[in-house]
Amino acid sequence: MLAHTIHFDGTWRDALGGARREIIDPADGQPFAVVAEGAREDADVAVASARAAFNSGDWPSTPVAERAALLRRVADLLVRDREQLALLESRDAGKTVAEGRADVDCVADAFRYFADLVLGEGAGRVVDAGTTSVHSVVVHEPVGVCALITPWNYPLLQASWKIAPALAAGNTFVVKPSEITPLTTVELIRLLTEAGLPAGVANLVTGPGHTVGARLAEHPDVDLVSFTGGLSSGVRVAQAAAPGVKKVALELGGKNPNVVFADACETAAGFDTAVDQALNAAFMHSGQVCSAGSRLIVEESVRERFVAELSRRAGRIRLGRGTEKDVECGPLVSRTQLERTEEYVASALSEGAVLRSGGSRPEPSGIRPAGGFFYEPTVLDRCHRRMRVVREEVFGPVLTVETFRTEDEAVALANDTEYGLAGAVWTADAGRARRVAARMRHGTVWINDFHPYLPQAEWGGFGKSGVGRELGPSGLAEYRETKHIYQNLAPRPVRWFSG
Repeated sequence: MLAHTIHFDGTWRDALGGARREIIDPADGQPFAVVAEGAREDADVAVASARAAFNSGDWPSTPVAERAALLRRVADLLVRDREQLALLESRDAGKTVAEGRADVDCVADAFRYFADLVLGEGAGRVVDAGTTSVHSVVVHEPVGVCALITPWNYPLLQASWKIAPALAAGNTFVVKPSEITPLTTVELIRLLTEAGLPAGVANLVTGPGHTVGARLAEHPDVDLVSFTGGLSSGVRVAQAAAPGVKKVALELGGKNPNVVFADACETAAGFDTAVDQALNAAFMHSGQVCSAGSRLIVEESVRERFVAELSRRAGRIRLGRGTEKDVECGPLVSRTQLERTEEYVASALSEGAVLRSGGSRPEPSGIRPAGGFFYEPTVLDRCHRRMRVVREEVFGPVLTVETFRTEDEAVALANDTEYGLAGAVWTADAGRARRVAARMRHGTVWINDFHPYLPQAEWGGFGKSGVGRELGPSGLAEYRETKHIYQNLAPRPVRWFSG
């Protein structure tokens, strides 16, 4: 891929300083693309483009029906290019092509959802002022220029969760994808242009977070910052945005509990399903998922049976390049992430965890090229809350096992985290399922399932998992300002002052 990956005012360009970055294939550790390495000055130019398009362009005042029609055209283009985008996402982020295809489908769904949402709205909420001489209405307007900063694990999906509602609301934006996995975001901007989005509305700067992302967060002409990523980076974004009193939305990950009661495992089918879903929760995309069920909290009476079968199946997960047939799990995204995972496992073992499966890099093979960032799916038994691996987000294929005896203990363990993004409860008791779900302090709680989400339902977390919500009506509201218009239909003197 050529280095002209910075986009502003409708034109593709190299970085102003001429810097470039090689994009590494995590399956073999080799470069396969080159992108522009933007800097602060590129961010400034992109913001100026977005500001001019918002202040003087037609997009903010474009009729809702036309905005919705464009979003639907983008969805159709995503369907057209599904295979190409899935392959690129696999090559860039390391996930399997099957996961890449699922991501593209979800992106198309998001664009369609926000198109339908804005089409279904009225002209505003009429407020009863208590008199026929007053017409009072609450309306929604676009925020303005939005800075959208996205993570490396789901590049295309996370970009769409921000771009689709931002456009539906009538905003302009600058998007900065992760410098590790920018390629499908570049392609999404190309599709927006092909769909007919006016120049200057969608702007893209590829480059590092500590320069480009930091500048976008602090920029005085940015009205909203939406960031998805790690906790420490999110804190810096909020601090940079605070002096300008910008709107800020943060999705900062989680340390997500998967609570399994013994009654969920009483039948052979129930046991098989709970084990299968625990694998899915922990090891999808090599655990590089903000909502990964990386904490298995299982009732003591079934712990040994459950963990033994889980570990056996984890050891049979087929690792390899995501584009290869029958591969079930790809590599970690980078050498840094691989080494980070190794360090967490070593720390857990030194603190008394028992290794039940995995725990090392696999040997290279035909589907696992030498130099790839592969790590075996790892199950750590006998864990407790004082361990770093239980408290902190690993973002790797590492599952910790804790146990409980009572319902109250299960809930206490599930909530004993500074995060609160997602969690699940497995039980055959409908009353217990509702009780536990109600008590879990997490933004999404699954009952007898793990990982599905709906574009029409809000996504976000409690505590240090962030502020604000994506998807659903609240996801659209993040990109709007609310205005009250009060019209006096029969004005007359007030005579408050005698003068």
